[in-house]
Amino acid sequence: MATVLEKYKKEVVPAMRKQFGYSNFMAVPRIKKVVVNVGTGRVGREKGGDEEVVKYLTAITGQRPISCIARTSIASFKTRQGQVIGHKVTLRGRRMYDFLERLVAAVLPRTRDFRGLNPKSVDQGGALTIGIREHTIFPETMGEDTRLAFGLEATANTNAKTREEAIHLFRLLGFPLQKA
Repeated sequence: MATVLEKYKKEVVPAMRKQFGYSNFMAVPRIKKVVVNVGTGRVGREKGGDEEVVKYLTAITGQRPISCIARTSIASFKTRQGQVIGHKVTLRGRRMYDFLERLVAAVLPRTRDFRGLNPKSVDQGGALTIGIREHTIFPETMGEDTRLAFGLEATANTNAKTREEAIHLFRLLGFPLQKA
């Protein structure tokens, strides 16, 4: 089975050049980065919850996350200024392609009642945002006893000029987007 990068070079670039009429292969849209983030919320308030989120996010992405700090206090959200409210990882290069490979091949098909990604998840800038309800569907967390389940969000950013180009790129790469 071809990896996402090999598939991009061998199949996606020629198909996109043919469909959109790019004269140069460097003009074909590509995925620039993937940002994976977790809002800790109630999980972060539990004892040891923050460390567990960091541990699993590191295992899932292969990279240590950075902490996101609250800028202001908001009483209704029970946050204080300077409190850790989330973690994020920005993936590029080899780690990005490895993460996308696992996401498309292993994680999304294991999601309960999965019927494909909604094309409306792609914004006007060409970024696809995928919400994942529980981190336990990732293969890296299998067999481990988790006491806290948390959701995460993965955003794949492209340099596509239009939304249609981005949707076509994701479909060619093998992302399970529903038919419009």
